[in-house]
Amino acid sequence: MCVNVRYVVPTYRMRSEFRDMPGDPSPRSADRRIRPMSDPSIRDEVAAAARRLAAEGLLIGTSGNVSARAGDHVAITGTGVVLANCAATDVTVVSLAGDVVDGPIAPSSELDLHLRVYEETGTQAIVHTHAPFGTAVACVSGLTSLPVLHYQQLGLGGAIPVAPYATFGSPELAGIVADALVDTQVALMANHGSVARGSSLAHAVENALLLEWLATLFHRTSSMGRPRELTEDQQQSTVAQAIRLDYGTPKENRT
Repeated sequence: MCVNVRYVVPTYRMRSEFRDMPGDPSPRSADRRIRPMSDPSIRDEVAAAARRLAAEGLLIGTSGNVSARAGDHVAITGTGVVLANCAATDVTVVSLAGDVVDGPIAPSSELDLHLRVYEETGTQAIVHTHAPFGTAVACVSGLTSLPVLHYQQLGLGGAIPVAPYATFGSPELAGIVADALVDTQVALMANHGSVARGSSLAHAVENALLLEWLATLFHRTSSMGRPRELTEDQQQSTVAQAIRLDYGTPKENRT
């Protein structure tokens, strides 16, 4: 089924369990503090994030990459690493210029993409996957964005762009994806996969999982008929309700 959808991303943003707003670098929780790359837990966390995404079916074999930024350095999964078995020793540390600082394995072939997104967005973690449904939706001819079918998508920034195709590992792809992520936390990559960013590794992983769920929803809905999108008025009403309730934030039981 060929779906041709164009959608304008709303100018508002929704507070949700993924509370980091696109383009908002201000910290809101302790896990967003920038730690020195000498902290071994950062490399452990990158490896653990890779293993979790593999367990969830978003990373298969050596396809995909995970990174986290700490100050002037980035910890990123090494090239050729089977991500389901990723260990801290499989995570390479590089400078923001891309020079290897530490690690026995060369960094991922998508290092330029990660560095460019860090430069353009000020984010703290990035996940790139070849998740099955996200990749399938990214291969639909004429689809330029994933429309808002479910209100939880608003927490990611609204309609999700499909970045045009470019060869993997190329500077062109790095620029295209970075541009796509300036005003949203996730994007699909045409005929390639998906990418998510976040204020922490946990945040980026959850955004990647939500993106895959939304792509699955779109796929299943499209197979049954024409997807029904939320109107802009419905989206604005949802955002207002989320802000009023401080949606997604743990609250004390006052009963």
